[in-house]
Amino acid sequence: MALRAKALYDFDSENPGEISVKKNEDLTLHNERDIEGWFEGTNARGERGLFPASYVKILKTSAGSDNLGVAHGGFAAGSCGASSTSQTPVDQSAKTTAPKSPAHLTSSHQKYQSSDDDDWDDDWDESSGGRGAPGVGRHSDGNGPSIYSLSTSAGRGPNAQQARGSGTVSRNLNRFTTFVKSGGEAFVLGEASGFVKDGDKICVVMGQYGPEWQENPYPFTCAIDDPTKQTKFKGIKSYISYKLTPTNTQNPVYRRYKHFDWLYARLVEKFPVISVPHIPEKQATGRFEEDFISKRRKGLVWWMNHMTSHPILSKCDVFQHFLTCDSSDEKAWKQGKRKAEKDELVGASFFLTISTPTAPLDLQEVEGKIEGFKAFTKKMDESLLHVNGAINEFARKHVTGFKKEYLRVGQSFKSLAQAFEIDQQPFSAGLNHAIAYTAETYEAIGDYFAEQPKHDLDPIIDLITVYQGHLSNYPDIIHVQKGALTKVKESQKHIEDSKMDRSPLEGINERCNIISFATLAEIHHFHQIRVRDFKDQMQHYLQQQISFFQKVTGRLQETLQKFDTA
Repeated sequence: MALRAKALYDFDSENPGEISVKKNEDLTLHNERDIEGWFEGTNARGERGLFPASYVKILKTSAGSDNLGVAHGGFAAGSCGASSTSQTPVDQSAKTTAPKSPAHLTSSHQKYQSSDDDDWDDDWDESSGGRGAPGVGRHSDGNGPSIYSLSTSAGRGPNAQQARGSGTVSRNLNRFTTFVKSGGEAFVLGEASGFVKDGDKICVVMGQYGPEWQENPYPFTCAIDDPTKQTKFKGIKSYISYKLTPTNTQNPVYRRYKHFDWLYARLVEKFPVISVPHIPEKQATGRFEEDFISKRRKGLVWWMNHMTSHPILSKCDVFQHFLTCDSSDEKAWKQGKRKAEKDELVGASFFLTISTPTAPLDLQEVEGKIEGFKAFTKKMDESLLHVNGAINEFARKHVTGFKKEYLRVGQSFKSLAQAFEIDQQPFSAGLNHAIAYTAETYEAIGDYFAEQPKHDLDPIIDLITVYQGHLSNYPDIIHVQKGALTKVKESQKHIEDSKMDRSPLEGINERCNIISFATLAEIHHFHQIRVRDFKDQMQHYLQQQISFFQKVTGRLQETLQKFDTA
């Protein structure tokens, strides 16, 4: 018997493969299992395609049971202190945001097939399934309690009354905004559920300057060395392998660029309010040229330094798997990869993992700090663009203009020495030799200039690239926090207008408070690493400049001495 369903809400298709449905419209489903939160079916007009599973109610299944789409409530995390073992029920949703449709969502498989680091390998792209779709409970694997995804039921279950209360707050009509896609809206409205184990908790503490991430008690670094060209399939495929050696294990592992790319995608999906450093960009040609390999390695080193210095990113399971899984243990690698791709604590559920101090923040003060940081990042981005342009031009002049000018001066001195040699006077030989040596000195100084940017200017350009990536992340992070504040203000306005009960407001405030704590902690970390990196890099630049001019001065002094004995 075909599965029948009724639409609970209107849905307007926006992408190829989707179909529109109207509230109370009868639908026919072609499969009882949803696809990443979407059902495939036919509407009353005979159109076949995808529509959100959370927008429909199952009327009859093959087993004759109702309400297949009803998910179970989970538990939220407690604090990071001694009382952290307590578990509290999480409010359920009256309606969830439509997930990205598989018809237009760029999957990991599609993304990595377009990678510049060769086609996706069979041993890498083995089907491992995605995260549980909304409305379908995921059962325990025997290693812990059952984990359930977001609720999609309208007015059902033990938390239905709470769900209806939170549902009176207006939802964002644009389901592709960062606030919605990140899960921030669903979390603030109390729609997130899941079970958070102690090892999954992310702690924010109050530091000297405000909220900050709890430090990693076991800090480490990781070297990236020895980029080596490898082949497979009897030489048909080639790739570059990098050796990674974490200081906490001293056990080297070997990774390819596509592994970094996969990890980056997982981290971005996992941490919506953390600025994940960008990896070097792909390149379609010249992947095996020495200069490109060297440049990519330096970019990966910067990326790794920012990863290992982040209190949260450095400890997360998927990053630790990436750093510690034996390169030759294919089975262990696949298991860790599948676990990461099935991680339930992403999106709205990620925010459940954040544990904050008990004292709430002053949201008006938070709003002021966020606006101040927004202005700061805008000005910093403009300044970095200016510095980047100036330094690139300065480096270009080193390699071309300055070298060319010093060569021209050197050649003119060489011409003068050759002219003097025509006279053949014995007492002129010393002078002729000194002038010829001066010519060589100026040619050497020209070479010094051409070589110098890779020692002092290029590292600054690399630093700027890293921070431009961070700055491009912050508008989305700020948008999530501002969206949460907006929901608080909307709720307060609804209460004043008697359009909403006061009871849901406390929960909305608490969840907005969690997002605010996390955002301020991430801002604090950004300023910490910014001060560290720019201080170190400016010191390095000036030290290299001093060494450079000392080298030039030493050569000029040596040349001057030639005239003393001429």
